[in-house]
Amino acid sequence: MEPKNRLLIAITVIVLIVAAMFTSFGRNLFALNTPSVVLPNVNGDGQTGDVSGPQTGLEQYQAVEVTPQTVGSVIRTLSRKDSYYRELTITTFWDGGSSSIPVQTWVDGGWSHSRQVLPSGAVRHDLVGDGTLYYWYEGSSRWESTPADSLSHDLTQRIPTYEVVTELDPDEITHAGYELREGVPCVYVEVAREDPAYQERYWVSVESGLLICAELEKEGALVYQMTSYGTVISPCPAEASFALPNGDILYTR
Repeated sequence: MEPKNRLLIAITVIVLIVAAMFTSFGRNLFALNTPSVVLPNVNGDGQTGDVSGPQTGLEQYQAVEVTPQTVGSVIRTLSRKDSYYRELTITTFWDGGSSSIPVQTWVDGGWSHSRQVLPSGAVRHDLVGDGTLYYWYEGSSRWESTPADSLSHDLTQRIPTYEVVTELDPDEITHAGYELREGVPCVYVEVAREDPAYQERYWVSVESGLLICAELEKEGALVYQMTSYGTVISPCPAEASFALPNGDILYTR
């Protein structure tokens, strides 16, 4: 073989080797710069499986272990749906009894409309958007309004704003991980505040980014629970109403 041909073959082989090395290592470097959450296998008992093995078909993702130190950043990577309808139940407990409130919620375009049936049978509506909270009772054409902030959308549903977990001191988080909650893969967070009598727990759906369960215990007894295990309809149904009881439409999908 002539020297010129041997040189050409050698150069070709070197180029192929370099390309293969870049494909193998370069892809991993880019993946590490833009990590995404991969939910590990979760057993039927709610415990996480082994996450050390390869994620077949998911090589472009980086598996993230959820710990008290990392749970805030993990929740920040979840994309909370901004247009949806769902139903939830708020239950309060006391010695010898409990009371539940069913809540319907429509969210779209920075607006939210919640309808809740109170224990008395009265039905309350809360409409939040453009920095204002409007509220009224079903059957009446009168309403009241008050200034609203970023927390109002959740608070009118009687649910905690779980994004505060992203700002918690890791020392306040006693446990964090992946869990199945009623068959839904979730990021789980357990929090102990300054008052040792109280303990908070949150389950955030990996799929929807929404809080699907929250619990508050006082001295080991459950005093509050929020659950939302049903289907999340997204985007928000077109027939959703963002109007005042007199018919004034404040927002249209």
